[in-house]
Amino acid sequence: MGSDPKYLREVIRLGTWIGRSGHRLIYGGSRIGLMGELAEAVLQAGGEVIGVEPGFFVESCLQHDGINELIVTDTMAERKAIMIERGDAYIAFPGGTGTLEEIAEVMSQIRLGHNDRPCLVLNLDGFYDPLKVMLDRMVSEGFLDRESRSRFLFAKDVEEIARYLD
Repeated sequence: MGSDPKYLREVIRLGTWIGRSGHRLIYGGSRIGLMGELAEAVLQAGGEVIGVEPGFFVESCLQHDGINELIVTDTMAERKAIMIERGDAYIAFPGGTGTLEEIAEVMSQIRLGHNDRPCLVLNLDGFYDPLKVMLDRMVSEGFLDRESRSRFLFAKDVEEIARYLD
């Protein structure tokens, strides 16, 4: 859940917007943590939720049983591939290494021209400022082109995400 209640408040705002806007959430399938709260907020707002979860999480009873669809995979890599394949846009919420891995995969696909969908980073209270600095340094050091970098959008709040996607 993170150490500050602002993460829970903002994830509920994000989920409520997703559900009310008629968007669909495709996420990791868990009932716990911020992503479980996100799924619940989408459902409460009348939205559709699809979870993609590896079997070993299901065996541990971590899945959200109230979602519209649960896709069970063999591996984490298969899970990530399905979520990316089925997504129309990607939003990275503050989180841990798994979130960082998933958004880095999307960024790599965009850079390679294998994905042209929106990639948004919810930079709540500057959480992802270090990532933004790193990407900008990649550009200045010649490891990332400016056009690709411009496709990784950093939003300060849910309203900015909504303006971009709506």
